[in-house]
Amino acid sequence: MIDISTFKPKTVYVIYIAAAPEKVWQALTDPALSPHYFHGCRLEIEPKVGGDFVARFPDGRVNVKGKVVEWSPPRRLATTWLVEWVPELREFPPCLVTYDIAPAGEAVKLTMTESYSWDVPDALLAGGRGGWPAILSSLKSVLETGKPLGITLEPPRGMMEVVKDLAATKPWLKTL
Repeated sequence: MIDISTFKPKTVYVIYIAAAPEKVWQALTDPALSPHYFHGCRLEIEPKVGGDFVARFPDGRVNVKGKVVEWSPPRRLATTWLVEWVPELREFPPCLVTYDIAPAGEAVKLTMTESYSWDVPDALLAGGRGGWPAILSSLKSVLETGKPLGITLEPPRGMMEVVKDLAATKPWLKTL
């Protein structure tokens, strides 16, 4: 298992959802629900610390894989993420994605944190910073209205060039 104390938050989003903590937890962990808000991806989570985490594209290909680091229903879920669909990203150290679910009156406060064990450049973080708001907004919409948002996203301009440069120079080896 990885040492999560070495990970530093780089991106944090907080949203409020008119739903019970158990409903939010179910949406985050049920593979039948995730395609409705996660751009068609099916999130498969083995429900235990050390269990496998996989995000699959609609055609079954692996988008992201990782391990469950924390499993505390319905309050906290943390998984490592290794992007598989871009060959260069397969060499990168994992990122840590954590969801904290807290009651907030008749709603839930959902905090999503993306953390890294190395000094990630902003140009690489731009991908998540573009995608996470759309994913979390669609999750909120699904839970509150039963309907996902129709959002189309593409990687930010220049991000793939940064990925290739980072894969070639491997700056994380200097910080590990």
